[in-house]
Amino acid sequence: MDLRSLYDLEVRCEGDEPGMRREVAPGVVRQVDLLGSQSAVTYSHLAQGDADAAIRREAMYFERLGHDVEWKLYGHDRPADLGGLLAEHGFAAEDEETVLVLELAEAPQELLAEVAPCVRRIEDPGRLGDVTRVREAVWPGELPWLEDRLSWLMRCAPERVSVFVAYAGDEPVSAARIEYPARPGGFAGIWGGATLPAWRGRGLYTALLAARAQEAVARGMRFLTIDASPMSRPIVERHGFRALTTARAHVRPCSAHLGASDV
Repeated sequence: MDLRSLYDLEVRCEGDEPGMRREVAPGVVRQVDLLGSQSAVTYSHLAQGDADAAIRREAMYFERLGHDVEWKLYGHDRPADLGGLLAEHGFAAEDEETVLVLELAEAPQELLAEVAPCVRRIEDPGRLGDVTRVREAVWPGELPWLEDRLSWLMRCAPERVSVFVAYAGDEPVSAARIEYPARPGGFAGIWGGATLPAWRGRGLYTALLAARAQEAVARGMRFLTIDASPMSRPIVERHGFRALTTARAHVRPCSAHLGASDV
């Protein structure tokens, strides 16, 4: 099986997420949020003739649940006009990212060297405010529910997530996390890498990348994956990550969550 097919199978089709219920419907795999209202369609295999009906069905399903839904559309998904069909049913496209993969057995030496002492793994959910401070400075107002979800993960499924912060003294200046599948040996995902503008270009992103890569190796993972923005893609490519496909989130908010000005 080629690497992209393996990724589709293990991450998109069979992947389970703590606090979510995996459901298989005709042509799609869903992750239904059990903690809040941020659900997702993680995989689709649709033909031209049934895509429109499937999208309508999923939109109505999550609308009845009162959930916002993110449909992650990958560059190799079909039919070719799936993005346009999603737009017709109220899904708004976000920026395109590149999915890159690193086989950890081939990780370069710089990711295996001793990690800078300013990088700390956050053990106490009460310290997640340090992560939020960095994220809010970089991406104001994005993912307001993330701190609560990370807190739940750290308390209820600590084996599935590790959160790292780089400090200047006691000041958090960069943060990132890694999420693990239920079983070792597959794909671990790195997410949320953010550095305050004044602290960029000082190697903190690479230090956080190294901390996560080394932990993944110690835990028996085979691959690291990242959905990289145009800013982070060249950094991870310098460290051996290779492009696998593209990904673009399409988000449909539940009508109950829209403000009066949006209706």
